[in-house]
Amino acid sequence: MKKVLIGLGSLVAALFAALSAHAADTIKIGLILPYSGQFADTATQMDNAIKLYVKQHGDMVAGKKLEFIRKDTGGIAPPVAKRLAQELVVRDQVDVLAGFVLTPNALAASDVSVEAKKFMVIMNAATSIITTKSPYSTRTGVTIPQLNEAFGGWAFRHQIKTAYTMVSDYGPGHDAEGAFQRGFKDAGGRIVGSVRFPVANPDFSAYVQRAKDANSDAIYVFVPGGVQPSALAKAFAERGIDPHKTKILGQGELTDVGALKSMGDAGLGIITVLHYDYNHDSAMNKAFTAAYEADYKRTPDIYSIGGYDGMHLIYEAIKKTGGKTGGDSLIAAAKGMKWESPRGPISIDPETRDIVQTVYIRRVEKVGGELRNVEFDKVENVKDPVKARMK
Repeated sequence: MKKVLIGLGSLVAALFAALSAHAADTIKIGLILPYSGQFADTATQMDNAIKLYVKQHGDMVAGKKLEFIRKDTGGIAPPVAKRLAQELVVRDQVDVLAGFVLTPNALAASDVSVEAKKFMVIMNAATSIITTKSPYSTRTGVTIPQLNEAFGGWAFRHQIKTAYTMVSDYGPGHDAEGAFQRGFKDAGGRIVGSVRFPVANPDFSAYVQRAKDANSDAIYVFVPGGVQPSALAKAFAERGIDPHKTKILGQGELTDVGALKSMGDAGLGIITVLHYDYNHDSAMNKAFTAAYEADYKRTPDIYSIGGYDGMHLIYEAIKKTGGKTGGDSLIAAAKGMKWESPRGPISIDPETRDIVQTVYIRRVEKVGGELRNVEFDKVENVKDPVKARMK
């Protein structure tokens, strides 16, 4: 009996050693995304780019095989995001937490990143404060203030001296409004009025008339994607606002591909700011877009580029650590990293751990009979201004 027990003990020890060796040769990445629900398409676009990066660069890094574990939050669900992050860390023993389309989910998972000391790569969620919630987090997407404060300064420098702002009455709208107004006023511009309207099903006609009556050089707008950009553009046209005389300004979602198809010629002349568009003219972006379209039969977007660059950051951080996956090692490797992305040159600010990048100014024009966002200017080397002021 004793020999049997010794034999079993040896077998268990051998199995444990084998499992430990296997675990040591594997790096696990937990992706937390809204794979179902109203934000499912954003998750699809991001995950497509993650898969494309792995296809192009292989699933071995620093001699270790990457394993991906995907978790679905189903939408805006902070308690679910936190629970899934805990499960990934405790049960699945992941080395990296990544994904995060939505701010509330990213904030909730940040608590787990802190407690478990796990490297966390935020590939989209755009509220400025997120990366302050965990010293192990970094971002490869964008922040709303980064886009709009730079845009406000650009507007004044391009002969726009007065502006009226109209935004959706919720967190991102407030952030965009504050950032644009701050950048515009700091540059020397004057805000002649502002209004906030309901997020759900607003009737834009009265708000647009109020903006028209202000008689400003420009009207700045922030609305969520979906049907609202088209409805707003049509309301501007119905009220006789000519974007060639009164500039219509907004964040890139205002004239995304879907919105342009719906709004038609009412979108001509609208000027927006964004950090990425599949039409960006660079050899790297043309190759990226062609590969993405070949695999997924659609064009990449801002969620795609956040995922693609997020994978680049993870790969390069692991290479720099020689395969070490501790949170302290990986975040130290990420700080200050610079590379050429399909969107242009980007880097990770070593002090804030947030992305530094070029933001592009675009105007809706007809190209080959189709409406398109045409880049005609840019602001380079833009940091998140909120954290810059916190230093």
